Amino acid sequence: MKSAWALVASCVAALALAQDKPLVAGVDGTFAPHAMPRLSSGVEGFNIDLINEISRQIGRRIDLHVAEFSSLIPALNAGRIDFVGAPTTVTAERANSLLFTEGYLNTFFQFVVAAGKPDLRNFADLKGKTIAANKDSAYDRWLTEHAAVHGFRAEAYPTHPDAVQAVLSGRADAALGGNTVAAHAALRNKGRLRLTTLVINEGLVWAAPFRKEDWELRNVVDAAIECLKLNGTIARLHLKWFGTRPAPGSVALTVFPGYGVPGLPGYEASTHTPQCK
Repeated sequence: MKSAWALVASCVAALALAQDKPLVAGVDGTFAPHAMPRLSSGVEGFNIDLINEISRQIGRRIDLHVAEFSSLIPALNAGRIDFVGAPTTVTAERANSLLFTEGYLNTFFQFVVAAGKPDLRNFADLKGKTIAANKDSAYDRWLTEHAAVHGFRAEAYPTHPDAVQAVLSGRADAALGGNTVAAHAALRNKGRLRLTTLVINEGLVWAAPFRKEDWELRNVVDAAIECLKLNGTIARLHLKWFGTRPAPGSVALTVFPGYGVPGLPGYEASTHTPQCK
């Protein structure tokens, strides 16, 4: 039988090994400008830079698992990745089954339409339209929930670029996505796509989800995100990838007390001071 000291030593060795093992973050490599193919190789974007900065803060390597967004949460729950590094909208429904860090960006919903097509100014303008979105995203869910209310047809596509391509090819009248992603799509397809006047603000934020039992790791990454707000890194990345500075009072600049998104399941209201590098 092992002595008590031997058991303690083996536990310490196992903990050290776990700390040395790289974490794995899941990203959607088609979600420009948050994660998109780099010309040389690999992926780049706001969230790729954010993951790298989190890695520096916590002193632990983070590898990437690149896949369609709809497969990332199943991969998380199956233990194939440690957290989702792709922009993930925090909802009460998701917070019941996942742990979230505090938000790092506000997210508004915005449509793109083909250039030359009528603008979408209000919900009444959606009637009779076919609207595309990324499968299993918050935008896909919004379309599904509101299609009957506003009289439009919702279509889900594997990726956001696929939804945008449906607009360009005339298979859809509009595509719905996050405001930063919609703006990037319109910029990349200048003269072919344009943003609509209609913007939906549901008070939502993007944050990183973890498995429900991974409180310790969630809290470590949450504190790292707080450090990146305090030292101006997130604001710098916002300007680099979106071309604008975060608005005063936005979650990109605001450090929240505790861990997680206040008011939602999984929020831990413990007082702490992040140890920033």
